[in-house]
Amino acid sequence: MQVILSTAKDMQEAKKIAKTLLQHRLAACINIIPAITSMYIWEGEIVEDSEVMLIIKAIDFHKVQRAIQEIHSYEVPEIIAFDIDDGSNQYLGWIREVLLQ
Repeated sequence: MQVILSTAKDMQEAKKIAKTLLQHRLAACINIIPAITSMYIWEGEIVEDSEVMLIIKAIDFHKVQRAIQEIHSYEVPEIIAFDIDDGSNQYLGWIREVLLQ
């Protein structure tokens, strides 16, 4: 089980990604955090952008990654994962129940 982080250019794109992942049962829950500021190096320059953060609870990183890459407008979208080592048994059980049906 993982928490997967991704960013989108705006709320519309974030919701499109979230709905696709949920409809295909690739994620059990996605939190969308609007209006974050991201600073990064792109093509040798420091860039500052407003973005939207997605926090995705999932089981299969590679399927989530492929789905996001198919939808995403960015050339190199952020898609990173952290394994869930521990958590509420009820919540983790719910994720398994939703995604492993």
